[in-house]
Amino acid sequence: MVRCGYQGQAACASRNRGWDMGGITLEDGSRVAVIGGGPAGSFCAYFLLTFAERADLSLHVDIYEPRDFRKSGPAGCNMCGGIVSESLVQALAVEGISLPSSIVQRSIDSYVLHTDDESLRIETPLHEKRIAALHRGGGPRDVKALTWGGLDAYLLDLAQERGAKVRPIRVSEVGWEDGRPQVRLDGTAETYDLLVGATGVNSTGWQLFERLGLGARSPETTKTYVTEIYLDDETITAHFGSSMHMFLLELPRLDCAAIVPKGNFLTVCLLGKDIDRELIKAFFASPAVRRCFPPGWDPSEGACHCSPKINVGEATRPFMDRVVLVGDCGVTRLYKDGIGAAYRTARAAARTAVFGGVSAADFDRHYSRLYRSIARDNRYGHMIFSAVHGIKRIGPLLRGVMKMAGAEQAAPRAARRMSVVLWDMFTGSAPYREIFFRTLDPRFLARFAWESAAVVAGSGGRRNGVTGHG
Repeated sequence: MVRCGYQGQAACASRNRGWDMGGITLEDGSRVAVIGGGPAGSFCAYFLLTFAERADLSLHVDIYEPRDFRKSGPAGCNMCGGIVSESLVQALAVEGISLPSSIVQRSIDSYVLHTDDESLRIETPLHEKRIAALHRGGGPRDVKALTWGGLDAYLLDLAQERGAKVRPIRVSEVGWEDGRPQVRLDGTAETYDLLVGATGVNSTGWQLFERLGLGARSPETTKTYVTEIYLDDETITAHFGSSMHMFLLELPRLDCAAIVPKGNFLTVCLLGKDIDRELIKAFFASPAVRRCFPPGWDPSEGACHCSPKINVGEATRPFMDRVVLVGDCGVTRLYKDGIGAAYRTARAAARTAVFGGVSAADFDRHYSRLYRSIARDNRYGHMIFSAVHGIKRIGPLLRGVMKMAGAEQAAPRAARRMSVVLWDMFTGSAPYREIFFRTLDPRFLARFAWESAAVVAGSGGRRNGVTGHG
């Protein structure tokens, strides 16, 4: 708990930063409930207490999280691919948060792009190992030994170090008491000055917010697929290395797929529209996937697998008086960098609560700006993935993409326009809007048209095996 002086200092700090005070503010001794202890909830608790310390304000923060993220398998799993983007690594470093080596399973320095016919290795544009592949919990259910930590446990520990209290309870009932949100627990009740929803979209959390009177459309979701495949470290290093393997295959409803090496496991993620068993089977049977694995090895799903829902469309209104939603129960980045979106929304909501206020008007004035910007950026993301679907259906265009990116890898001094577009699209290291407008650059379009035309003219040729050089 952060100790401070008198109540008016929060208002003073707010005015000094040019923020208009709303009618409802946090005061010395105010209580905050965070429902959900994943990245969004932990980040929000961390920043609430960090900003409160700067404002010389005392807050009591409870995080309600029933899972133990140190356990392996479903008991500690948050159903996520576990990639931390380069942009998030840099943002956390500015906050003084450095991901410890104990939770990073591999540092990704490149990706290999696979189509049905060919593969191409593309190095990180800055030649830095800044993308982290990690487990969210204690690892898959068939892990041999717990030799690492998970991201979610690490972030929850950071929040506790700031003064948050973790309550290992699943919240199933909420209500109001004298205009304040109340968490009701088996005959007892806790009343708070602010309730933060960080439950994600794979729980019944949205029903809690509806009971509080949040009149909004819940996030649009689709079902995806994640599995963990165990292989020994030597085999993974030899066949997958420190690359994230991305697949652009002519499979209906599949927007993109990835295989990410992590220690002794490969995390396989399929993203698209309602991934089902038929599509999963077709993916593992594809020649592009089979050629990634050792000869004679038949790739299939691992012992630990799930089909989580993901947010593909934001909630229409993520706040009301004394209630705010963060992370993907409100809005997240389409397909990529969900942990980064959790960080940004949690930080913005915490800053609003401490320096602005906790009324709906305060959140609308300050928090919704970031919220809407993520939602708007996702519109560009939908357009980009629609374009990718079109390109996959037209062979010369897909081969033109590979030919242009391959030529950029072979010429170190060449402008890597296609390589950077692909890198940022697959890793989440840049906003979709920025990526979209890069593709409209006349130099990009001219080069892409030239390479695609060369394929049609017969000079492109098909490449076999992994091509391109660092």
